Amino acid sequence: MLARLAACLLAAAGIGFAAEKAPVTVYMYSEYIDPKVPEEFEKATGYKLNIEVYEAQEEMLSKLRAGAVSQYDVVVATDVMVKQMVKLKLVQPLDQKKIPNGAGVDPQLANPGYDPGNQYSYPYQWGTIGLLYDTTKAPAGKPTWKWLFEDQFGPFTFMDEMRSMLGITLKFQGHSMNTRNPEEVKAAADLLIKAKGFKKSQGFAGGVDGKNKVVAGELAAAVVYNGDAVRALAEKPNLAYAVPVEGSNIWVDNLLITSQAPNLDGAHAFVNYVLDPKVAAQISNFNRYATPVKPAMEFITPADKANAAIYPDAATMKTLQGLDDVDKDPRLYNEAWTTVKAQ
Repeated sequence: MLARLAACLLAAAGIGFAAEKAPVTVYMYSEYIDPKVPEEFEKATGYKLNIEVYEAQEEMLSKLRAGAVSQYDVVVATDVMVKQMVKLKLVQPLDQKKIPNGAGVDPQLANPGYDPGNQYSYPYQWGTIGLLYDTTKAPAGKPTWKWLFEDQFGPFTFMDEMRSMLGITLKFQGHSMNTRNPEEVKAAADLLIKAKGFKKSQGFAGGVDGKNKVVAGELAAAVVYNGDAVRALAEKPNLAYAVPVEGSNIWVDNLLITSQAPNLDGAHAFVNYVLDPKVAAQISNFNRYATPVKPAMEFITPADKANAAIYPDAATMKTLQGLDDVDKDPRLYNEAWTTVKAQ
């Protein structure tokens, strides 16, 4: 009888422990977190960490809308996606009491227009989109989007991101990256279709894929995220990264908890963990993107602090524009992008 009771108690304890220590599953871009973090997170919190990856925001959003929202606890999404994900009820409000490290977010990035009060999100990393290119093959002069849009340089790939790529094309044409003017959006789509058909064009690719092909010598240039480019420069000294003279996109990627997170406590623990100054610096020192955590700056490597590809100078910052949510005109960009990809 006592043995049976002891067995029942052990079984009950085992069930409780398993529920408490269920793994935390995070959905983010590939190569976006120091591979040491999962083991260190488990040691610090007791939660195992699973990382699943995507290559494009549209891929992530489509998967969540198709029902995968119950498979993930935390998702990393760019600023322009946050309002849409809230509206679609794919994410839930954060329990701020469980995220004390949120207080360390740089005031310039806290309380953003796309999520007042950080009700649903906290920033994970921020940076730019620009051009990674082989300096031994590049035309003379400062880097310009003309290299791609006027068939001056290649082979190259555009980035497989709807809002970013249409936004860059609009900026090149002298328009706002957030225009609601149908004629301007159509003109941007037309130019992308034309450039996509150039002999030097290899179409669209994820940022990491484009970066890898430039490093391998398969491409002369690719539109990429700055952190991917910085890692590429360390591999091959003949490569360079720049925000072209016409300007580009500044973005903020965010941590959000899914509306059907299977491990809610673990999800909050992860968000709080990566906002710890030393952990935030560790992640940025690995992936070479800018940290949004102000106290983390003292732990950033001196070379990265001084690297304008990571922390742009004032002149470059003036040429950058953030992407607004276009949820009131969703078909405007969606239909333009569908046309671009279909031709």
